[in-house]
Amino acid sequence: MHDHETHMMTAYGLARESYNEGGCPIGAVLVDNGSGAVLGQGHNMLVQEGNPILHGEMAALRDAGRITNRHNTTLYTTLQPCFMCAGTIVQFGIPRVVIGDCENAGSDETVRFLQAKGVEVIVMNKADSLAAQNCITLAAQFRTEQPALWREDWGG
Repeated sequence: MHDHETHMMTAYGLARESYNEGGCPIGAVLVDNGSGAVLGQGHNMLVQEGNPILHGEMAALRDAGRITNRHNTTLYTTLQPCFMCAGTIVQFGIPRVVIGDCENAGSDETVRFLQAKGVEVIVMNKADSLAAQNCITLAAQFRTEQPALWREDWGG
C-alpha cells in the first residue's frame, strides 16, 4: 500500500527547502515498494552546488547511493521529470513515478516517454491532494519570481 500524499508532502518539503535556499523548488523521494521506507531524498541543487544535472530526482538517487537494483521502488517528484531524469528513471528500472505537478512543465512529452518505456506514471490530482496543490503553487510562484533561473534549470 502506498501513501502517495505523505511521500509527496515529504518531496514538497524538500522543494520548499530548496526554494528557501534560493534554488529551484523541486524535491524527490525514492521509496521501497515493499516496506515503504525512504531510500533516498533530495532537491534540486543547481544554485546550491552550481550543478546543472543535480535535479531533485538525481539528488534523491544520489542520496540512496548504491542499490543492487531499483526494480521495487517508487520515485516521488514534485515536478514532472525532464528528459534527463526520465532517462535515468528508465535506465535504472524504476517501475513507478508519482508526480505532484505536471501543470508547470512545458508539455507531457516525458510522461508519454516514461509510459512508453513501461513506467507506471501517477499524476496526483490537485482536486483531492494538498500535496499536489502545494507543488503546483510553489513551482508557479518560482517561475514568476525567477523566470531566468527556471529556464536555466530546464536547459535554457
